[in-house]
Amino acid sequence: MGVLKGKRALVTGGTSGLGRQIALAFAEEGAHVAVIGMNRERGREVVERLQEKCDLPDQQFLFESVDVSKKPQVNEVVDRLLAEWGGIEILVNCAGITRDTLFMKMAEEDWDQVIDTNLKSVYNLCHALVRPMIKARYGKIINISSVIGLTGNPGQVNYAASKLGMVGFSRSLAKELAPRNINVNCIAPGFFETPMTASLTDEQKERIIKKVPMGRLGEPKEIAHAAVFLASDRSDYITGQVLTVDGGMIA
Repeated sequence: MGVLKGKRALVTGGTSGLGRQIALAFAEEGAHVAVIGMNRERGREVVERLQEKCDLPDQQFLFESVDVSKKPQVNEVVDRLLAEWGGIEILVNCAGITRDTLFMKMAEEDWDQVIDTNLKSVYNLCHALVRPMIKARYGKIINISSVIGLTGNPGQVNYAASKLGMVGFSRSLAKELAPRNINVNCIAPGFFETPMTASLTDEQKERIIKKVPMGRLGEPKEIAHAAVFLASDRSDYITGQVLTVDGGMIA
C-alpha cells in the first residue's frame, strides 16, 4: 500500500525536472495528483505518465495551465480543484526559473520575473490553500528551495534571493500552522540532472562535481524520495525544517 494512498496533491512546476519526478513518485504512492505548469503539451504528456504509474482504479490526475505568479489564476484553479476533489492535503511549490547575470547588468525585469515566479508563487498557492487546510486540520506544504539560497552564487542574486526567501517564508508559516496540524518544510536541492542544468557545458559540470563529496550530480528521483517522506504521515513531527539534498555539497 502506498504511503500517500487517497491523499490529494497539487504540484507546481510539475511538467518537467524535479517537479515532474515528484508528481510521478506521488502517483506511485497512491495519491491523486494535480500538476500545474505553463506548457500544455508537456502537461498532457505528464498526465499520461501519471496514469501509467497508477495502480489504483480510482486515482485521478489532471493538468492545469496556470501562471503561478498571477494570484487570480491561482485562486481560480485552486477553487475549482477544491470543488471537484473536496480538499487538498499536499502542496508542493516547485515552479522556478532562472535569469542569470551579474547584478550590475541585471535588468529590473530579470529580478521581477524570478522573484514573482519562484517566491510570489509560494505566497499565492499557500494563501489559496491555507484556509481549507486549517478547516481540515491537516496539511503538508513542501517548498522546493535550493542550496544556492543558502550559499549564494555569482550571477544569481535574484535566484538566491528567491530561494532563501522561501526558507524564511516556510519557517515562519510553519510556526503559525503547527497548532493546526499542518507541516511546512523546505527541500534544498543541490545540482541535479534536470533541464535547468542541461545547458551547462561539460567543463561547468565538472567544476560543480568537484565540489560534491559524492562525486556526481543528483538524480531527480532522489528529491522525489525526500518529498514523499515529507508528504507522508512519517514526517508528522517535522516542521519548519530545510532538508538539504546535495550529496554533501554544503556539509
